[in-house]
Amino acid sequence: MTRTLLIIDIQQDYFAGGRHPLVGPEAAADRASEVLAAWRERGEPVVHIQHVWDAPDAAFFQPGTPGVEIHPSVAPREGETVLTKALPNAFIGTGLEGVLREHDAASAAEAAPQQLVVMGMMSSMCVDATVRAAADLGFQVTVVHDACAAPDLTFDGVTVPAAQVHAAFMAALGDSYAELASAEQILTRH
Repeated sequence: MTRTLLIIDIQQDYFAGGRHPLVGPEAAADRASEVLAAWRERGEPVVHIQHVWDAPDAAFFQPGTPGVEIHPSVAPREGETVLTKALPNAFIGTGLEGVLREHDAASAAEAAPQQLVVMGMMSSMCVDATVRAAADLGFQVTVVHDACAAPDLTFDGVTVPAAQVHAAFMAALGDSYAELASAEQILTRH
């Protein structure tokens, strides 16, 4: 069975100097880079997702800006699929499901769940939305939790630190939608 690595929105605007920096994106990108290198070494499929916010009032990820670019640590190589999305759920309007089904046509024909390993940014938005959708579509999902990053969030005048935001979203995903694993666990398993 083929496992596909899905890298979601590890883009320049989420790093220091970008328009929407997260907490700890460098550490998450380092873990993502390690997993990506192993995937490439084994010749397993990789799909990169790039969010483009094509609106005059876009706060970040505007076309033509440095911030929209995929971070160099996980930059796509020739032959790797890059899909552009406009919404948090990477399955909406991108053809992602079809691409993933093509990667594992034999398993799909046997009705076995296809394995999808997910990492990226933001834990609380695009990673969450995409993982839930993938599980609903029948994919067997693993989230590389330390290869994801989140922002501090505010609700009702209370600031929730990024570590707690990340933990809450990972706990919810791990409860029903995905297996959670560290980059080290992913690398030593396979």
